[in-house]
Amino acid sequence: MKRALYDEDHEAFRDSVRTWLERSVVPHTEQYIADKALPREFWLEAGAQGFLGLEVPEEYGGAEAGDYRFNAVLLEELAKVNAALPSCVGIHADITAPYLVELGTEEQKKRWLPGVVSGETLLAIGMTEPSGGSDLAALKTTAVRDGDDWVINGSKTFITNGYSCDVVVVAARTAPELGPKGITLFAVEADKEGFQRGRKLDKVGMEEADTSELFFENVRVSDAEIVGELNQGFIHMMQKLPQERLGCAVSNVAHAQQILHETLQYTKDREAFGASIGSLQHNKFQLAEMFTAIEVCEAYIDRCVEAHAAGELTAIDAAKAKWWSSQVQSDVLDGCVQLHGGYGFMNEYRVARAWRDARVTKIWAGSNEIMKELIGRDLGL
Repeated sequence: MKRALYDEDHEAFRDSVRTWLERSVVPHTEQYIADKALPREFWLEAGAQGFLGLEVPEEYGGAEAGDYRFNAVLLEELAKVNAALPSCVGIHADITAPYLVELGTEEQKKRWLPGVVSGETLLAIGMTEPSGGSDLAALKTTAVRDGDDWVINGSKTFITNGYSCDVVVVAARTAPELGPKGITLFAVEADKEGFQRGRKLDKVGMEEADTSELFFENVRVSDAEIVGELNQGFIHMMQKLPQERLGCAVSNVAHAQQILHETLQYTKDREAFGASIGSLQHNKFQLAEMFTAIEVCEAYIDRCVEAHAAGELTAIDAAKAKWWSSQVQSDVLDGCVQLHGGYGFMNEYRVARAWRDARVTKIWAGSNEIMKELIGRDLGL
């Protein structure tokens, strides 16, 4: 079924993203895996192409597209290469940058946004903590007033772009007596005294993603580093999470769909018992089920993208998109591994890496169980 989400401008943008990826990114993906990170050259090239400033106003060097469908196109094309690229780029440009654009002061915007657009200032967001997981309201990192400064102490974990970020937006508790209403966001530059990075985390998948722990030991910041309003950080995060979850959903579908098409070709080329394995009835039926599942899921995600571009996407619809797409992706990629047989368990095959990479999507951005809890509450349960 032909998609109706994108117009000629979006498809022209897709062509430019795809051309850049094929020329400058795909040849280096094995090196990214070995380094467990994307090099700064990647970010600078992405910035030079105009891919990092879609949400940033023109006065700070951005494209100010004003249409989330361009973000979705970028995420889709990145996901076709591997699952780590939309994660890293998404954290920088699609998730963290909007905090500065929409909540930042004029001084903050002038200070950081030009570098965000160019790729010279890499962003990360520090929400998740070792003891908290999906429960953002229970975070333990604190920011205590000391004269004109705030002193931050605590730690964050599973932070994408954490090992090489230049600025991290950190959620810290500023008024413990207020519970979730006592959380504030701070933009912390990586050269601040007391800021330390842990090791690059040894993950099951997404090896290209620069993921680490972050530690804050008496890190001093001023009111000028507060992002948004004092003690409104939890509300700010809740307002921004739907876009993060939608971005996950867009990437999930595009990633699984790409590997599914590659698997289809494999089943046509691979023979067993005197015929292509795709022609065997069980395999044929399995492929029919997987293609249907992906296309049905894509139709819902497209509608969510359309709604978000119009400012109409609800947090509940974003939760549905996130959990369902990650489950469909997991099921489809597991089927693709099975159709590859023993080769599907070899790291040299893209399907094996994709299968490993996709597993975390049922956990991050709020676990699927949390998504179902939110949906259930909305049903009055």
